[in-house]
This record gives sequence, C-alpha cells and structure tokens, in this order.
Amino acid sequence: MSERENGQEADEAPALPRLYEREAAIGAAKAAIDTLGRQFAAGGIELGSLLLYSGKPGLGKTSMLRQVRMLAGREGLTVLSGRAGEQRGNEPYYLLRQLLLPELLRLDPEQRREVLGPWHEVAGPAIGLAVPSGEAADPQSVRVGLDYVMTQLARLRAPLVMLVDDLQWADLESLGWLESFAQRCPELPVLLAVAWRSGELPEQAQAFRALVAGNSHQHQEFQGLQPKATEKLVREVFPETAEDSFCRQVWAVTDGNPFLVNALLAKVRESGIEPVHENVLLLHDLAAEAQGMDREYWLGKLGVNTFNFAQAAAMLNTQIAIPVATRIAGMTPAAAAEAIAELRRQQVLYGPADGPLEFVHPLLATSLYKSIRLGMRTAMHGKAAQELEHAGRPLMESSRHLLETHPEGDPEVVAKLRRAAREHLAVGAPDAAVRCLDRALAEPPEDEDRAEVIYELGCATLLTDPVSTVNQLRLALDDPGLSSGLRVDATFRLSEVLAHSGQLVAAAEVTLAEAERTAPGPGRTRLQVAHFIWAAFQREEADGPARSARLAQLSAELTAADPAGDDLYARAARALRAWDLTLQGADVTQVLALVDSALLPDGRLPEGLGWTSSVWGLELPGIIGLTYIYTDRLDRAEKLFEEAIRPSRWRAGAAATSASPIS
Repeated sequence: MSERENGQEADEAPALPRLYEREAAIGAAKAAIDTLGRQFAAGGIELGSLLLYSGKPGLGKTSMLRQVRMLAGREGLTVLSGRAGEQRGNEPYYLLRQLLLPELLRLDPEQRREVLGPWHEVAGPAIGLAVPSGEAADPQSVRVGLDYVMTQLARLRAPLVMLVDDLQWADLESLGWLESFAQRCPELPVLLAVAWRSGELPEQAQAFRALVAGNSHQHQEFQGLQPKATEKLVREVFPETAEDSFCRQVWAVTDGNPFLVNALLAKVRESGIEPVHENVLLLHDLAAEAQGMDREYWLGKLGVNTFNFAQAAAMLNTQIAIPVATRIAGMTPAAAAEAIAELRRQQVLYGPADGPLEFVHPLLATSLYKSIRLGMRTAMHGKAAQELEHAGRPLMESSRHLLETHPEGDPEVVAKLRRAAREHLAVGAPDAAVRCLDRALAEPPEDEDRAEVIYELGCATLLTDPVSTVNQLRLALDDPGLSSGLRVDATFRLSEVLAHSGQLVAAAEVTLAEAERTAPGPGRTRLQVAHFIWAAFQREEADGPARSARLAQLSAELTAADPAGDDLYARAARALRAWDLTLQGADVTQVLALVDSALLPDGRLPEGLGWTSSVWGLELPGIIGLTYIYTDRLDRAEKLFEEAIRPSRWRAGAAATSASPIS
C-alpha cells in the first residue's frame, strides 16, 4: 500500500506500540530511508538497500516493519507491503500479489501498460493483472518478466519501500523471486525490509541465508527484552500499582518476549489480580495459559459466536473477506458484525469496516487455527474451498483448501484440482500444479480418467523433476485408458526428457516404436519426425545411411501430399532433411532450397514451428538456425535467433528444451 497516496492503513491498524531496546534497528531504518531519499533526489545510481530482521515469534519484527512504514510515510515515500500467511504457502505468487497488485491498480491504464510492457502476457497472470491464457508458462520467463515490471514500477514510483513480513511462510514462487530481487536492490531506488522467524526459513531460502552470513547488509537479530524494558511495559499497564518484584517475575516467566509480556498482562488485568509481590506465584500459570492460547482459552475470552467467526477467519488466514468468513462460520451478517466488533475490541482482528481483515499478530491466527478440532478443521477446509469458489475467487486460491480435505472418490473434486493445476501451470508454478494432481490421484479419479491425470502429472514435472516425468509418463503409456492423441504427446514428452538427459538413442527408439504402433495420420507423422530429430544429434549410429534414406523418403512423401506447401509436418521434415544434407556436405543450393521451404515466404517461422511451439520444442527451429549458419547465411540465422530472445510466453514444453543437445 502506498503511504504517498493512501494513509488509511495506519489508522486501521492497532496503535503502534513503543519499541524498547530496538533503537539500533530504528536508527538503521531512519538512515536507510534518509539515504534513499537524498540519493534519489541527487540522481544517484546505486540507490537501494536491504534491511533484514529475524528473531523468535513475538519479539517485535512485525512492529519494526510498521515502524519502517511510518518513517517512510512521513517522508512521502511509496510503500509496498506484504505478509506471508502460515496457511497460504500453497498459493503461488500470493505474497508477490500483496506487494505489487495494490500499487499497480492505482496506476492509470496507460501507466500500467508501460510498466508491464512486452511482459504483460507472461508476468500479468502471476501478479493478478491478466487472465492466464491456459498455456503452461516457463517459471524462469515469469521471473524475468517480474523483474522488468518491478524495474519499471520503481522508476515510475521511486523511491520505493518494500516491506515483507513472515518470510518463513512465503509461497516458494514469491520466495524465489524475492531472493533474486534482493540482490538487485542496490541497482534500484528501492529499500527492501524483510522479517522472518529465526530457524524457520525454508531450505530453499539459501540467498537470504547468504546475505545474513555475508554481513553486507543491515541485519538485526532481535532478542528478548532486558528486565528494565520489561518493567516499563508492566508500568504502562499498571503505572501506579506494579511492584518491583512483580515486574521482575513477569520478565522471568516470559523471557522478555514483548508479545508474551503483553498477553500475560492482559490476563492479569482480566483476572483482577493486583500486580503486587503476594501474587508473584500466580504468574507462572497465567503465563502458561496466555502463551498456550488453546481452545479453552479462546472460548473463555471470546464466547461461542465470536470464537466461531475467529476460527473461520483463521481458516482464511490473511486478507480475510468478511462475507466468506461469515459463510464459513455459518453465521448471519448481523451476528458476524457483532463478532467482528468484539474481535476488534479484544485486539485480535483489525481492518476496514468492509474488509479485508487481518490478524493483529500471526501468533493469534496460528493459535486459533490450531484450536479447531482436526475433524472439524477438515470439514471447514472443504467449506472454505466451496465458499471461495462461490465468491468468484480463482481455483488457484481455493485449491489450497481442497489439498487439506480427505479423499472421498469425488469426481468433482478431481475436476477442480485438475483445473487448479492448469491455472498454476499458466502462471509458471509447476510445483503447485504437482501438489494438486498428486491430490487428485489420491481422491482417486474415475478409472477412465486415471491415465489422463497421470499424464498431466508427468507434464507438470517436466521442468522441475525429469525423473518423475519419465516415471509418470511411462505409467500413463502403460495404461490402456490413455487416448491415442495423448499417447502421441506423452511419447514425445518422454522422448524430450530422455534426450535432454543425454539418452538420445532411447529417445529415438521410443518415438519410433510408438510410431509403428500408431495408426496413419498426424500423430504418427509427428512421432516419425521426432524420431529423426533425436537421431540427428547422435554422435554415432549404426545405420546412418539407412536412416538418411528413410528421412529423404518421408520428406518426399509428405511434400508430395501437400501441394500447397502449408503442412507443418512436411515443413519439419524438409528442415531435418536440409540439416542431414548439410552434415553430408551436399550442394548448398539444394540445402537452402529445402530449408527455405520450411519457412514462410518472409523468412519467419510458421507458428506451429516457432520457438514456443509445444508440438516440437526448441530443437526444430534450432536445427534450422544451425543449417543457415553452416551454409553461410548468417543474416537469416541472426534473424531467426533474435526471434527466440524476444519477450514471449514460453510454454513448459518449449522451455524444457533449454537443456537440449543443441545448446
């Protein structure tokens, strides 16, 4: 949210607490914001910086980020903020959308087009600004597009302050992008402030660990408060009556954790206990009760109706839509309004009157979620998935709840998980797609659909887990329920992975064997052409001349059957024949005539043979480019390869060839 244009966030959030023993962190934040503003005003080049905060839960990291927000707001800087949610790690790019989408929506349409530029179709769906096309996007291309968007936004809204809370719960897609972006901060007018729980960063967060270990940025490891600071917190609540021994015992039973100190003091006040020496022995049990915050604690504190709404809110975790939480809780709008008012009063939730709501502290959300009994929790996840879908939310959001439900053999659940997987792939999140398809197989699907789901799972792991792809595609091909069209595609995908793993002979053999089992038609021709693609890259082959003769025959037959010269299979075969003749040292005129006939009259690749074609991948246009290089037509080769590096939507099948034999 931009402090420059909208100051409501500070009014909606609870009052900013005084931060004791955080003077060094506050001073570093002030200095970084001041430097950012001054260098930007002076036209500096290396402008940005990075602030890192870590510590155990409750030590003030969230409050520190709110302090940075306040300081940046005073200077009129644009502030982007996002908080990862413990229950939302399975939503790809959830954290990134929190960071970027509000500010991008404030831009006028012309500015938004400028910021997204040529990466609208690639990065737009991940941010939430464009509807996914349905084609699988290459994750690396999405990240490159997001870098472009962030660079343009920083230029337009500079200087920027980005706040990221609870990084340990970030979805892996947002985490991957943030790690690469953190390295670029010095190149942009951006201050990035990141907070996480000590010891809880996921294994994938190696870059942030390296930043901390390198000590090249401001890193503050928060510790518990000392007795004097704890005493000040006690006397803020009991300014006249708190005795010294009582204050010392508060510190002893909380280890100076600010969150626990405040929770304990609230419990003392609710219980009507005087903060005097005689009551010191009561603090241990009260602290345990306040720290536990179990089901009994919340029922005693909130009452049944309010507790039910709080649990529904915890199910949604962050950015809590009031109507959705109301329906999950099974309450009327009037009853929900009363519950929300009580939760505001109890400092559990905050946010605008019409939502979305947020928990004052993530520890509250965690304890309320854990207070839901396991059987009820599963049912509530199912209800949440249903209500989010009814509210018009994408399956990308509701599918994380379906993952938490028990398998019951429901075909509708299988269909939703498969659609969610396609949405995940369309934004470049194959890992999320794999989770959905694994869960769909566990449901399980109907017998007639099982092979197709296995095939989809194999395709989803194409970019991330080649071994799994090989296993899943072979399982799908062994299933008699796989349709003939999918058998062709599954065989081609299998051959791709084998070839990119250095198993070119196996790739050629698997396509040839399946082609011989396939009825005449486009599918069989595709497999035949694929066989010659993989054979073309083998260092040694037993029947080179015979293979060359078979390729010449196939090219001639396909060309003869296509008088108009438009058939993509015939074009592909001619391109392979041209490369084969090049390797044999044939006449250049003959080679160029063949390779030119594979392209459009203006020298461009036909759409079905392009760099992003999911039918062939990168190998075929790569072969055409190499043919032009070997025949000394560097101008045409350069034009062809320039087309490959333009911003475009890279499909998973095409992107997987980045490790192809021609590279």
